[in-house]
Amino acid sequence: MKTKDEIRQRIWKQLTDEKNGRFPFPLINRIPNFKGAEKAATYITTLPEYKLAKVIKVNPDSPQLPLRKQILLDGKTLLVPTPRLKAGFIIVKPEWVPAGEERRAASLSHIKSYGKEIPLTEIPQIDLMVVGSVAIHQDGRRIGKGEGYADREYAILMELGNPPVTIVTSIHSTQLVPDDIPRDTYDLTVDWIATEEGIVKTNSPYEKPTGIEWKHVSKEEMEEMPVLQQLWDLKYKQT
Repeated sequence: MKTKDEIRQRIWKQLTDEKNGRFPFPLINRIPNFKGAEKAATYITTLPEYKLAKVIKVNPDSPQLPLRKQILLDGKTLLVPTPRLKAGFIIVKPEWVPAGEERRAASLSHIKSYGKEIPLTEIPQIDLMVVGSVAIHQDGRRIGKGEGYADREYAILMELGNPPVTIVTSIHSTQLVPDDIPRDTYDLTVDWIATEEGIVKTNSPYEKPTGIEWKHVSKEEMEEMPVLQQLWDLKYKQT
């Protein structure tokens, strides 16, 4: 069995060598942007879960920008985690975005001008969650860039009482791998995989996290991600 990092390195190199990645470069150590990201986003919008969703949480990375833009165009509320979860989550409501500025509002460099950071207690119910990936297995096992943010973001929502939601990822077709991806109990699996070629259901047999596995959270992480400390205080601190 290859390690997660061995698979990551291979995918980053393959996307680069085959010129299927695109700006920002280098692709390594990030959720890689890819050619066909707009097509993948369009496929996601065909899902019944997308059409019914009122609030959608999407990762802040470049390949998901087309989808974040479309969410606002479709009159849905967008929730985006701040980079490295340092400031929790930013919410953008479609009525806050002037017509024609949806792409700008959905970009990481300008999103704060249109949305606002909200405390955990103000996060609305999330109806659909979209995550970035470096590699995905057909059965829904996922590899991110190695820092566990998507896993933590989902677990935070579960801690806050959000009902379990459908998880979608968008990738280039070459990021769909046959490798027996190692899986930890806190890893988030995905239900749908969208590529530039179409969208497929994983029928994943794996259970998703039901909350934060606090034994895996270090003191340093609590300091680096204040949202974790806030969550702990909100739910578990003795008054």
